[in-house]
Amino acid sequence: MFDRLYTLNENCQVHFVGFASEVARYDIAIVFTEQFFGKPLVVCMQTGKSALLSAEDLSNVDYLQKTFNTQTKQEAKELSILLQKRLPMIEFQDQY
Repeated sequence: MFDRLYTLNENCQVHFVGFASEVARYDIAIVFTEQFFGKPLVVCMQTGKSALLSAEDLSNVDYLQKTFNTQTKQEAKELSILLQKRLPMIEFQDQY
């Protein structure tokens, strides 16, 4: 019924980060893996929202606000600042 594209087991490194600001609390899991062309999987533990992000992606505050469903741009900016030192800078990689 389905064509199997891949099945893979991998031991991954996961960082859990929690912080609070004057506007919001953030509980984030960052999954570092060899998959996804070098981009870690960033998961908001409160909402379950997730995205593949690198440090370069953090400059797009509108994208962060939409993806993580933050109430304000200020919250998205805080999230960007939190993640800037935790996510790698990666070069563009072709997907196929």
